[in-house]
Order: sequence, then structure tokens, then C-alpha cells
Amino acid sequence: FSYMIEGLRRVFNSGITKSYEWRKKQLDGMLKLLEENRDKIAQGLKEDLHKSSLEAAVYEIDFCRNDLIETMNNLKDWMKPEKVKKGLLNIMDTAYIQREPYGVALVMGAWNYPIQITVLPVLGAIAAGNCVVLKPSELAASTAKILEELIPKYLDNDCVKVVNGGIPETTALLKERFDYIFYTGNTMVGKIIMKAAAEYLTPVTLELGGKSPVYVDENSDLNLVARRVTWGKLVNAGQTCIAPDYVMCKKELQEKLVEECKKAIDEYYPDPAKSEDYCRIINERHLNRVKKLIEGSGKVVIGGQVEEGEKYVSPTVLTDCKATDPVMMEEVFGPVLPIMPVNSAEEAIDFINKGEKPLAMYIFAKDHAVAQKFLDNTSSGGFVFNDTMMHAGLMSLPFGGVGGSGMGGYHGFHTFDTFCHKRSVLERKHGGEAMIAIRYPPYTEKKLSTIHWLTKKSPKSGGLLSWFGF
Repeated sequence: FSYMIEGLRRVFNSGITKSYEWRKKQLDGMLKLLEENRDKIAQGLKEDLHKSSLEAAVYEIDFCRNDLIETMNNLKDWMKPEKVKKGLLNIMDTAYIQREPYGVALVMGAWNYPIQITVLPVLGAIAAGNCVVLKPSELAASTAKILEELIPKYLDNDCVKVVNGGIPETTALLKERFDYIFYTGNTMVGKIIMKAAAEYLTPVTLELGGKSPVYVDENSDLNLVARRVTWGKLVNAGQTCIAPDYVMCKKELQEKLVEECKKAIDEYYPDPAKSEDYCRIINERHLNRVKKLIEGSGKVVIGGQVEEGEKYVSPTVLTDCKATDPVMMEEVFGPVLPIMPVNSAEEAIDFINKGEKPLAMYIFAKDHAVAQKFLDNTSSGGFVFNDTMMHAGLMSLPFGGVGGSGMGGYHGFHTFDTFCHKRSVLERKHGGEAMIAIRYPPYTEKKLSTIHWLTKKSPKSGGLLSWFGF
């Protein structure tokens, strides 16, 4: 891939990708790609994951389209220099942050949302003025093939390349020098990406996963909890990085919560094995992994059916799970909801803090103080009070993890910002030498006292000095 990347770097160094006109043209092309190929993309998602037309539209195609429109509507403003505060020493200067593209970016997509998770970073990288190498996940083979076919038709093929393939191709790509790497996937591969990036000190965004907990307070509306939690767990058959991974509640709530979960599941998927709305597991390997989690954990009270030839796992709820059960030892990433009884919110907080920081956290309670307790005493990529997953749809919020669940964030402006280097710029005039001559040797007590007066920071008083940034 060296020749391809050298070519992209030459194109980037020519400056063509830095203009607003080039960026806008590429975004227009991507909008056409999404709008003119909706049926084709939806069919690919159906073949890869048995995605319904609604999930293909809402969580994949239109999700990208809306983010794209947001970017197109605001790109000129985002590209403008960002003015910053100045002090007395710089009162006559111009100081600002200039967002500039890194250069050649590598975007590595994931299979669970193979359009949304793959296309959004590409949009941001292009909007920021970078050249891009896109590596879709080979596990979502139909969608990867569609991207490989369509992107060269709609985008500048000199600046955006698609590389399909498996581990050998990925390994070869990671030996090359990129200026930014954006990876979505599991933690194990994330560590490999980071090691490869370290060779060239390449900055990275890692969108990983983890066990996103749900805590249900005893005063919660259990019907509402069940509807929102089972929805979040069963979208895409649980193959969502921010899906509610497990539930913690007091033991006396467990039976009633299961009853409400069964009502919700029966309403959403009356016959899930035949439902056009219910997704399938991506492949047999992941199916067998989920099957083992079910067999070795808790008590199956809802579902538990696995059909290997169909890559089908029924909506499943497990009760009386323990911290040592297999289902509690790794990210479920399937339509299986374990319930682990706890005695208090404090016990739930302690359990969360013993593990890796999750990508998301969901707290259900009528009293906001309960949510505040979790917010103050835990850490997670995202936090939602009285719902699941909905924060991911708000473009004004950065989406991303912390610690074991990743680093960096994106969506909307935050994607553009991720692919920009924030360059500090100070512009000075030729005049004013007398004012700044105190910095030159020889040093005197008078110069020292003057510099001290000009640069000393004080607590803000709201007076005149605060106007100058003091």
C-alpha cells in the first residue's frame, strides 16, 4: 500500500483538499451516494445482518445523511479561525486557533453498523480537508463491497481510497505511516492499532465498547424501564456498542421487571424468529460465543433459543446472575439481558468501578439525586438518565469512550474537530517594539517589576482587567 499512500500524500501536499470548494464537492457527492443508492445499501444491510428497512434507514442511511447535512450547513463557520482571549502584552496582536487537516487519515470501520460507523468518520475527515483510506469491516461483506463500488463513483478517487480485505490487508495498512487513525471495534484490536500508531506517533481515535450498565432504582416505573431497556438491548440484535449490557436492581424488583420485559418483547417481536424487524448475529463464531454466555450464566427466564443455521438468538433475559458468570465477564454484544441483583446504589457503583470504564451508563429513577450519585462517583463515555442509547443521536454531544471503552469523540462538529489539528497562531505587527523591549537583556529590577505587572494573573473581579483576559 506504500505507493497508494505516497500518492495520497502528494495530492494532500498539493493543497487541493484544503479549499472549501473541494470539501463541499465531496460532501455533495456523499449525499448523492446515500440518496441515489438507498435500496442497494438497505439490501446489503439485509444480507449482512438481516436489518429491517426501518433500522437500515433510521440507524444507518438517514443517520449519516443528517450528520452530513449538519456538516454541509456549518462547514464554512467551522473552518473559520477561532479567536481567543489575549492579555495586556498581546493587546495589539491577533491570536487565534486555526483548524488544519492532519494529512492522510486511515478510517477502519466496524461490522455492526457498517454504514453509519464507517461513513461518519470519512465525512468528518473529508470535511476537515484530509485525504482518506477507508477500510470497511470484511465481516459485513455485502456492505463493504457496496462501499468499494460506490465511493470511487461519487468522491474524488485521487483523494479517497477504499481497501477491502481481512487481517492481511489490515496488517499491511498498519505498517504504513498515516497522519491520523480512526478505529471502531473491539478493545483487543484497539490495542494493536495503538501500538502500530505509536511507531510514528500517529494520533488515534479509538471507538471501542465495554459493559454499559443499567441501574434501576426501586421507585422507577418498571413498565417504562422495561420498554426502554429491551428496545436498546434488542435493536440490531444487541450488536450495538452502547446497548445496555446488564441490569442491576434490588432482588425484590427482579420478578416484576422480568414480567414487564416479557410484555415489551412480545409487543415488539411477537414471533422474533420470523420477524422482519429482528436482526441476526453477524456470523457463526459470534453466535456460538453468545450461546456459551447463555448456557453458563444465571437462569433463563425469557428466550434462550439459538438456531445456528439461521444465526438466530431469541430475545433472552437471565436472572440471578453473579459477577463471576461468563455473561458478566465480557461484553455481551447480543440480544441477551442479564439481571444481577444488588442491595443498593452504592453496591452498584462499587461494582461498576471495579471494571473498565464503560462506553455508556443508564440510570432509571424518579429522583434525580440517584442519577447524580452515579454521575459524581463513576466514569463512562456517555450517561443517560431514564433512557438508553438516545444520547448517540444528539449531534451536539461528542460520542466516544474513556479508558477501556476508547478515546476521542465524534458526531457532528466533533467529527470535523477530531480530524483537525488545532494550530495556535499569533500575529504581531512591526510596530510596538518599545512596549515589548523589556523582554530583552540586560535584565533589571525595573524590567522585572514591569513584566510582573503585565503578566500576573489575578482572580477575576469583573473589573477592567477581566476584559483583557485577566
